[in-house]
Amino acid sequence: MLHPARRDLYALVEEYFRNDFATGNELITEAVRRMLAAGGKRLRPRFTLLAAEAVGGRPAEHLRLAAFMELIHVATLIHDDVVDGAETRRGVNATAVDFGNRISVLAGDYLFAWIFKNVTADYAHPIPHVLSATLADITDGEVLQLKALGELGTSLAAYVGIAAKKTASLFAASAECGALAAGGSPFATKALRDFGTAYGIAFQMRDDLLDMTADEASVGKPVGNDLRERKMTVPLVLALEGGDENFRAAVGRFFAGRAENGERIAELVARIGAAGGFVKTKAVLRGYVERAQQSLAPLGNAPARAELAALADALL
Repeated sequence: MLHPARRDLYALVEEYFRNDFATGNELITEAVRRMLAAGGKRLRPRFTLLAAEAVGGRPAEHLRLAAFMELIHVATLIHDDVVDGAETRRGVNATAVDFGNRISVLAGDYLFAWIFKNVTADYAHPIPHVLSATLADITDGEVLQLKALGELGTSLAAYVGIAAKKTASLFAASAECGALAAGGSPFATKALRDFGTAYGIAFQMRDDLLDMTADEASVGKPVGNDLRERKMTVPLVLALEGGDENFRAAVGRFFAGRAENGERIAELVARIGAAGGFVKTKAVLRGYVERAQQSLAPLGNAPARAELAALADALL
């Protein structure tokens, strides 16, 4: 049963950030607020609130925990932009552009520490353990992705392993912690974690697809950015699995030259599409969306289940 004061979950999260968020460092608070103001769907905190509701909790009572999930995400984005040398994020300057690399790295570090100081003080086991393990997974996934840069032999299984850690782990933790905080059963909590994992892998696949097929205004960063960074994204991995030696050689030459010429990127994107990379990605993505939705079966007819399923369906 929904709390009578329940409102749109996005609005609840935005209101929390607007009225209640502040760290003990003004400069870092400003840097984080700029990132928050740039937008975002607030999916991770919505997972926390929907998971809490799905097991009988009241979303409004778990806003702070939900906010921590978004702040972990923000801290990882700040670090990612430094590692990748990115200039834009969500259509605005990356934090490093406005504050410099040193402040950005320290801001991300401080934010992680600030979050965990609060989580360990306010939430019982196993929530702090879930989040600390998640941060380790995210970092591990990023390192694995860096090791795979330009590695044309990357398999779909290896790609999924990286995506599960660097992207899906926080979705899974967001849902799991929401269920734990609201007193959910182990059965329901596992179902929600499984949902988050499958959703997060599908989310990363969709992000990879959009990087090659959308426009810059839609994705908030230059199109083809993953190719510039030599990342082995799922359309490229699947195209290489079915492509001929000429295609593999062309990808190798592109990566060796690290070309940023727009025409060369457009040409490579077209060849990835012609080799079946986009069609195959959509099929694999759909499979993970279906897996995510099937994971919700133990929740019965809880209204939040339908909302979670709809979020997964939106990836298609």
